[in-house]
Order: sequence, then C-alpha cells, then structure tokens
Amino acid sequence: MSTGTALAVDPLVVTCTLAPRYEAVRTARDFARTALQRWGLGELFDDVALVASELVTNALRHAIGACPTAADDYDFPTSPAAEGRLPIRISLVHRAPQVVCAVSDPSSTGPVAREADFVAESGRGLHLVDSFSRSWGWHPLGGGKVVWALFEAERAPLQAPAPVTEFGGRHRRSA
Repeated sequence: MSTGTALAVDPLVVTCTLAPRYEAVRTARDFARTALQRWGLGELFDDVALVASELVTNALRHAIGACPTAADDYDFPTSPAAEGRLPIRISLVHRAPQVVCAVSDPSSTGPVAREADFVAESGRGLHLVDSFSRSWGWHPLGGGKVVWALFEAERAPLQAPAPVTEFGGRHRRSA
C-alpha cells in the first residue's frame, strides 16, 4: 500500500506527499526512482535515493515529533497533522543539467550537522547529504521549512560538429 500521493503539472517538477510513518522513506525512494527514470537520469538514483532517505528520515524524527522507544526505534505518528494535512512532501525538480531533491516539513527549526560519532547508529545523515550531493541547504517556509540538495546530471557526450559546407565558416556557441 502506498503512503504517498504524487502531483505533477510540469513534468520536470514532481511532488509526493508522504504519510508520517516508516513506509514514507521507501515511498520517497520509489518516487525518486520513477521520476529519475522518466527523465532518463537513472544513473543519479543511488545518490538521490540516499539523500532523499536521509532528509525524509530527519523530517520524520525531528519535525513531526516521533518519539524514540527503548530500542532507539522511533514511534512515528500515524495520523495527519491537526490541520488535516499530511506534513511531509518530497519534490524533485529537473532543470538540465541539475536535479534538486527537496523535502518540506512543518518544523521551522533548521537542520544542524553535528559532530560525527562513529560508534552511534545515528547522527551522520547530514554528512551523507553533504557527501553525495553537490550542495545542500534549507529555507524557512510559512509554517515549516524545506531542506534541499542539488545534484549534477551527467551530460550526454558531445557529438562531433557537422561539417560546414555553406558559407565556409563555423559558428561556435559558448557554453
């Protein structure tokens, strides 16, 4: 059973609303896979999926009040926010040659990368986001925030220019 609903008006800007439960992380990865494959950018999936997983997990843990249990698992809320909307959304935007993965949530508190504790089972998520994306950041929104990560899509190999037979010259476009 899916935990999200996808919206698309511009085929290069897609959004999925995620239910606040464990399955949301898998749904975010599946959503990313589908969007990237449709755009012909399947080679970005591993990096985008890892970052999406981290950002959605952070939103679940820190933004909607998931409470840790004795086993350091999290008890996620299973109902929508008080105002009736599901609080977490993932969006992917493709503007060649870049892809942005953005996760919005209802918390206005920005993410803070903490010192990595290599013994702890958590606390390295933003370090992974930083390592696997070109850049990342966050912005406040009315009633929450959005955390984003930017990826560079591989450019297609340049084709050899066609021989110029008319006018005897070449025109080169600047990149």
